[in-house]
Amino acid sequence: MTLELMRERLAGVVAIPVTPFDRHGGIDDEAFTRVLARMVDAGIQVVTPNGNTSEYYSLTDAERRHCVELTVQSAGPGCSTLAGVGGAVPEAVEAARHARSAGAQAIMVHQPTHPFMSSEGWVEYHRQIAEAVPELGVVLYLRNPRIDGASVARLADAAPNLVAIKYAVPDPVRMATVSRDCDRPHLVWIAGLAELSAPGYWAVGATGFTSGFANVEPTLSLRLLEALRTADTEGAMRIWELIRPFEELRARNESEHNVSVVKESLAQMGLCERDVRPPISTLTAADRQRVEKMMLQWQGALQAG
Repeated sequence: MTLELMRERLAGVVAIPVTPFDRHGGIDDEAFTRVLARMVDAGIQVVTPNGNTSEYYSLTDAERRHCVELTVQSAGPGCSTLAGVGGAVPEAVEAARHARSAGAQAIMVHQPTHPFMSSEGWVEYHRQIAEAVPELGVVLYLRNPRIDGASVARLADAAPNLVAIKYAVPDPVRMATVSRDCDRPHLVWIAGLAELSAPGYWAVGATGFTSGFANVEPTLSLRLLEALRTADTEGAMRIWELIRPFEELRARNESEHNVSVVKESLAQMGLCERDVRPPISTLTAADRQRVEKMMLQWQGALQAG
């Protein structure tokens, strides 16, 4: 796959699949494949195994590799695998090379979790990882408001395979500032805080958005994308209002139930277990009822066309 085609696909819905667990706590391959197939069949063109909604930090290295392999096997040629990698540079490079050997088309580099970081060190961290897999597209997961446009530009010049920025700072003005100061037209800017933030970030230059909701109702995510692409503000906001309660529940209390809300929805649909791993937990009975009510509203909207 060319980097240009990867950019085209990233300017869309970038879905983050959950990692279903079986009753014994291991990865449920069949459920993983079912959830992924629904998204791909609906028209999702990029999936990110080992993202945060995949419970990246609760998975072992072996499990992360397995998830990438499962995704590549299941996605098919119409959907690109964007594998999440991170940790110390040697670990991230090893994961990136494994993703390449497994058949992934790109990697998403999780933001470094080091307590101390300089802008020069941030550039060098990503440059070394990108350099190790020049054939793959590289997407930055940018959550730090300290990183400015000049830093992103330096990295883009040093790493020709940098294709996109998943911008997850909750401030569209900051994204506009960083992207304008970067001034590298070939980079795709992705609204990294899902459907709830997509319209605001779209207004300042984003051309794609991430989605955990796409695990559950990918058709609504794709309808939102189409409305944004065609500048159908009224239509976009109607879909946004449908998805809003779901995303607000995920975001509550510093996103403590980001994954649990998605898995609860899938469990109610019979697609996977609701189980998650510590340090997160499953929903209360009251929140499960909220999810059930939301799902009835989505079904009504989809039936109404």
